[in-house]
Formats: sequence, structure tokens, C-alpha cells
Amino acid sequence: MSAENRRTARAGDPPRVRRRPRDRRAQIAAASAEAFGALGYHGVSMEDIASRLDITSTALYRHYPSKYALFREEALRLSAHSAEAVRIPPELTGSAAAQQLQHVVDALIAKSITNRRSAALLRWQSRYLEPEDYRVLIEHLVRTYAVLGELLAETRAGLSGADRAVLATAALSVIGSISDHHVSVPARSMAALLRSACATVFAAELPPIGDPEPAGAAEVPLTFKHELLLKRAIELFHERGYPNVSVEDIATAAGLPASSAVYRFYRGKGDILAAAFRRAADRVSAAIGPAIAAANGPEQALTTLIELYVTGSFAERQLTFVYYAEISNVPTEDRTVLRNIQRLNVEEWAKLVVGVRPELSTAEARVLVHAALALVVDLGQWLGPGNPICDRARVIRLMQVILFGRAATA
Repeated sequence: MSAENRRTARAGDPPRVRRRPRDRRAQIAAASAEAFGALGYHGVSMEDIASRLDITSTALYRHYPSKYALFREEALRLSAHSAEAVRIPPELTGSAAAQQLQHVVDALIAKSITNRRSAALLRWQSRYLEPEDYRVLIEHLVRTYAVLGELLAETRAGLSGADRAVLATAALSVIGSISDHHVSVPARSMAALLRSACATVFAAELPPIGDPEPAGAAEVPLTFKHELLLKRAIELFHERGYPNVSVEDIATAAGLPASSAVYRFYRGKGDILAAAFRRAADRVSAAIGPAIAAANGPEQALTTLIELYVTGSFAERQLTFVYYAEISNVPTEDRTVLRNIQRLNVEEWAKLVVGVRPELSTAEARVLVHAALALVVDLGQWLGPGNPICDRARVIRLMQVILFGRAATA
């Protein structure tokens, strides 16, 4: 039969029924988690998710009654993975604590790599869960912290509860940080790299706990409206989330008579966010050249950059968090510029890391740089921004441990 006849025969056949794949629900869950992680909960609609799957939104609603139902299921699934990963299997019951700790770390790393494209949802969007659902998520994470803390207590006798909390948080930050970037490293190499970084974190000797950190940067004078708008906007974005803050809210917080006064300085909320992020990114960029020029080798240069980064981040804790959580809300053109600046900054830091540790590939060094930078946010977010157990000196030491595989030499 000719091709034309076959086409004719097919044209006369009854229409085929398009069957839903058996794993459609899983496909929807994966696509939605990736979308929420990349664009934020408020930046994604059911139509967007349906489009990613090439189905109608009506078909999507057959599986999930609302966007929140999808979001909730994925957030709690991801947090439950952490709680599952720290369960000690029967065959390891009674084994040495070090062996159990390694099993738990390996399980957490495997979960993180498998869910890398969607885990940003859990890291930066979980604030949008309803209170009861958020409580369940926290229970999962507390269970994860508790097991790590217990195993650390057994493997490092004499380690204080505060130090166990810091080291457990730092290790979880390292493992989770791979969802913040797209650096390509083979899964086996990635697992080995994260395993090694966690081991050095667990073995780290932290400086003594210092005095509580000061509240933050100096207050902006009321007459500096341009600066005051930036500051008040970031405070509100941090407290409520970018989508829940209006231009009117920002104007009121900055003491302006009306929202129209904001537009004398910025085109809108997105412009304010981009301006704050650009300033933070430029601050990191501006430090690189002078640090390298003044240093006696890559380790000294990187040590200086670590100290400057921590100092700047501690002065603007809220901005540092908002950068990670709300970058998807920056206008596309500005976001591209910011991503390029960040990429160049990470690249320069990675070159210095390879200078100290030539056994690493450039891609592996980039992974560690992202982990070290994210650590500053995670410690402040989970242990409290003014908590003395994660003060400046301790954060600096942990960044050094992650990047150098040890503390910096004197």
C-alpha cells in the first residue's frame, strides 16, 4: 500500500482516544515543583503548569483542585524526604555512630541530587504555606536536625549543643545549596564533593561564641528618600514576601505622603528590587580586584573576600535573604544582568579556590563557592540573624572550611 493510501486509510479510521499516562500525577507534581522553585509560588499559575505539560488546565484540575494543593503536596513531599533520609535502617542499628552519620549524609545527598530542580521550592517558597502545613514541614526539618545532632554528639564527644546545631545547619546548607544554581557536575562526582564538604564541616573547630551581633546597618536619615525607599522595601519584602507588598505599603513605611511619590524615584516594585540587588552584586564584584591585587596568593585573596562578604551580608541580612528568595520577581532584563554579574563573581572566586585546591575542577569549585555563599543566608535564616552561635567569626570559619577543605592558614 502506498504512503498516500495509508494516510487515506488512517484518515477514515475512528479517532484515537488519547489515554492519560499512568504517571500523569507524578509528571504534574514534578513540573509544578520545578516551576515554583524557579518562578516562585506567586509567579506560577495553573495555566503555566498545564502549558509545561502540554495539557489543558481542565485536565490539570482533575488531579489537583487548586494551585495551593499542588504547592502544598510538593513542599511537604520534599520536607518528608529529609525526615525519611535520616532514618537509620535496621541493618545499621547498633553500628558505630560515624557509620550511621555517613549513611544519613549519603541519603540526604542522594535525595538532594534527585530533587535538585525542584528543591528551591522548599528552600525559598515554604513561607507561603498555610500555618498548619508549615508546622508539618517544620516537624520534618526538626527531625532531620535532631538526628544529625544526636549522631554528632556521639561522634564528637564534648561538642556543645550550640556547636552541634551550627554544624548540622551548615552541612544541610551545603547539601541543599545545589538547588540554587545550575552548575553541571556528574552525579557521582557531585555526591563525592558534597560528602567531602560535609565531612570537613562536621570536623570543623569553631571559634568561641562571641558577643551578640549589632542589629545591622545604621539607620538611613529620613531626608535620604531614595535610600530610605530601598531599605524599607527590602524590610517589607523580607517580612511578607514580595507579592504581598504593594507600592502603597512601601510609601507608607518610608513616610511618603502617597504611592505616587515612590514613582519619582523608581518605576515600580520590580525596579526597587533590581536596584537593591544590583547594589549588593556590585559590592561583591568591586571587592575582587583589590583583594587579588593586595594578596600574596589565592588563599589570602579568598580569605579577604570571605571576610568582606560576611561583613557585608551581616550588615544587610534581610537583603541577602531576599536576593535568594525573590530574584524571580526582578524584571527579566534586570534579572539577566544580575545573573551575569553573579556568574562572573562566582567564576572569580572559583579560580581562587582552584588555586588553593588544584585537585578540583572549575565546576566543582563553583559548586563549593555557591555552597559557601548560601551558608551565610541559611545560618541566619534557620538559627536567627542575631544568634551569637553563628556570629561573624564562626560563619567566616565555616566558609573557609567549605572552600579550602580546612580552616585558612594564618
